[in-house]
Amino acid sequence: MDTARLYAAVAAGCFRRYATYRVATAAGVFTNTVFGLILVYTYLALWDERPHLGGYDQAQAVTYVWVGQALLSTLAIGGGGVEDELMERIRTGDIAIDLYRPADLQLWWLAADLGRALFQLVGRGVVPFVFGVLVFPAAVPGDVSTWCAFLFAVLLAMVVGYGIRFLVALSAFWLLDGTGVVQMAWLVGFFCSGMLFPLNVFPGALGEVVRALPWSSLLQAPADVLLGEADPWGTYLFQAGWAVALLAVGRMVQVMATRRVVVQGG
Repeated sequence: MDTARLYAAVAAGCFRRYATYRVATAAGVFTNTVFGLILVYTYLALWDERPHLGGYDQAQAVTYVWVGQALLSTLAIGGGGVEDELMERIRTGDIAIDLYRPADLQLWWLAADLGRALFQLVGRGVVPFVFGVLVFPAAVPGDVSTWCAFLFAVLLAMVVGYGIRFLVALSAFWLLDGTGVVQMAWLVGFFCSGMLFPLNVFPGALGEVVRALPWSSLLQAPADVLLGEADPWGTYLFQAGWAVALLAVGRMVQVMATRRVVVQGG
């Protein structure tokens, strides 16, 4: 119970930390709204030419855009998660302090990232989404059960996203500069999560592959649950499977890294 309270306190502390950046949050809301508008008009033009592209009607495509803008910072698909701070601590050697804490390194940073993600969802994600579905014709479910199913899928997406980014951060144990790895992760994340286009529109084998990768758990899976295009329980199993696999690999890499005691700059 004390351990659970510890990680809950870490998550709450990270939530409060991000809540202090009010100007940055307001700027992020504005940025997400502007990018949402650009994508919506692009999608509207595309769906005018290809109705029911990817199995979505136009209202579903519009909703998909605003779900993406709500989850972009929440899931740190374009960066901004705790991996940046973790990589810096590895580079400078401050990670040694983390390893001496009476807490698990992976779970500590998971709790911190969940606190960050929850704030970004509430502080930066809600306003663009509400604006988008009020201004444009959108497919928004009216039943509470669908919203609850969606939010649980988002929670699992947070864990999967952290699992990917924790592995990216651990690369700093072996690299002098992890910037290249981070940038590659951003590019793959944008393409394979469905942030640019729904993964349902990808043809043939490419579509099958990207929908089977862990990044599809980040945006495509929660969006399909909200839009009624996916079975929630099947989605949860898919997301949970990737979450467990990524955290397990992250645990093995963490053990390898700490045994090597290769701390850049330390």
